Amino acid sequence: MADVKIHPIVSPWGRFGLYTFFIDAPEPAIVDTGIASSPAKGMAPALEALGRRIEDVRWILLTHGHIDHIGGAHALWEATGRRAQVVIHEADAHLLRSRQAHVDEYLGARGRYLKDPDGAAKVTAAAQAVISGEMEPTLLVRGGETLALGGDVTVSVHSIPGHTAGSVAYVVDGQNDVFVGDAVQVHGAANGFPGYENPEAYRTSLQYLRDEIDPQHLYLGHPYRRADGVAYGVELDRTQAAEALRESIEIEGGVRGAARRCLCGGLLETDSAYSPFDPVADELGYRGDPTLEPSPFFTTLHGYRTQYNQKS
Repeated sequence: MADVKIHPIVSPWGRFGLYTFFIDAPEPAIVDTGIASSPAKGMAPALEALGRRIEDVRWILLTHGHIDHIGGAHALWEATGRRAQVVIHEADAHLLRSRQAHVDEYLGARGRYLKDPDGAAKVTAAAQAVISGEMEPTLLVRGGETLALGGDVTVSVHSIPGHTAGSVAYVVDGQNDVFVGDAVQVHGAANGFPGYENPEAYRTSLQYLRDEIDPQHLYLGHPYRRADGVAYGVELDRTQAAEALRESIEIEGGVRGAARRCLCGGLLETDSAYSPFDPVADELGYRGDPTLEPSPFFTTLHGYRTQYNQKS
């Protein structure tokens, strides 16, 4: 099998960059799509510099349904003349089909703790601004599928829920290049706290990536941070990938212990920005701003609360 080149592409978004990846196969693929402006402002010029054309992209592979990953999908699909296959896990497909689904997700979890009377309106405005269009995916996956990208290039799909229910890994077969979106959080990104909706699934998926896939290269959705606050790049070699997976598992264990002790002690409403999970922030020494979207502190702690309530 010929060596398939992978090219990280960064698209501007305020103070941050959004990362997508170009798989230079006979049927070219883009993994994740940033936001509405990303195809025109990031992908098209980057591909032109590589001697490729955005019109020739034939696969749009979405690792999960969050707005900074699916926001540009409709615009990219349009740029290909609607010829590209748009692939997403069935459990996250509603987030591609509906802007309102992002508002509902906010209200059902982190919005319960943020106590922002304008929260739903802000999420609604963000979804309108950064999602280029609601659309029906052309291919729903569950994990276990193999996608043929022309010639002898294939990509296998692996279900790795936790960050979201429909998070997937795409693996370039034969060279074990692994795209995981936001499914490997380490210490989190800019907010400094790992974000996942289902803690048990997140831990199981990390162990699966470590033990079963063992990436040769690991491609992350954002520059996630080590314990010392220094960020990884988004393209990790085998040693870095193993380190990031090991550390992510260790961090989940620490958060799990603190969350369990907090929940067993009973939740108390306080004036703290971390309420009702103040003991978790104290125990872990977390001093980030939990109100900054996407509010991983509350997303994650709500996940433990839901999980704990189901078992008790």
